[in-house]
Amino acid sequence: MKYEIFGDNLQMVKIKLSADEGLFAEAGAMVNMSGNMQMESQLKGGILSGLKRVLSGESLFLTKFSPLETGGFVSFAGNVPGKIFPVTLGNGKEFIAQRDSFLACEEGVVLDIALIKKIRSGLFGGEGFILQMMTGTGTAFLHCCGDIIELDLKEGELIKVQTGLVVGFDSTVSYDIALAGGITSIIFGGEGLFVTTLTGPGKVILQSMDIAKIASAIIPFLPKPKETSGK
Repeated sequence: MKYEIFGDNLQMVKIKLSADEGLFAEAGAMVNMSGNMQMESQLKGGILSGLKRVLSGESLFLTKFSPLETGGFVSFAGNVPGKIFPVTLGNGKEFIAQRDSFLACEEGVVLDIALIKKIRSGLFGGEGFILQMMTGTGTAFLHCCGDIIELDLKEGELIKVQTGLVVGFDSTVSYDIALAGGITSIIFGGEGLFVTTLTGPGKVILQSMDIAKIASAIIPFLPKPKETSGK
């Protein structure tokens, strides 16, 4: 498999497959593909794995792409303005990602769920109680909103992040929340009540924008339906 990522903040990934290769993608993510590429909806991993994907915000069925006879290509894009980045799995590496970030993966990648063990983190961390767990061997492609920030945390190194801006992290990273500050900061600071805390070691991927905040900022400017007199 070879791939190339195009664009700046409206990115698309073009993946070239040989005749014996295949990959799985989120339903509706395909942009274009070569004429010899076949696609088929499948329950990757069986019904249990499919139900787990539904819990993590993805579709029950994934679409499998594989070329006929000779090699071919297929391209994918996310559903919001943002970046696409690859995660390479293997040698026991596990990567945990936010809901709805999955785009596509090689056949050897196993998709599962990761449960947030701490109730306060699940309630106030901005990601809910269920995240995506990716294991196995191969490359997975994830999509974020806005720009990507990659950090490699050392053992015991801690960072605080605005809730909703964590895209994913290695399973070796500890995930929790903390108060954003004192009473004055909480009331007047505009940063919310909690921030997400991530403690190394491991890689952390952040996004510069939160789609929920973008939506809330746009709503006041949307046209309002006209009231009818009832006549």
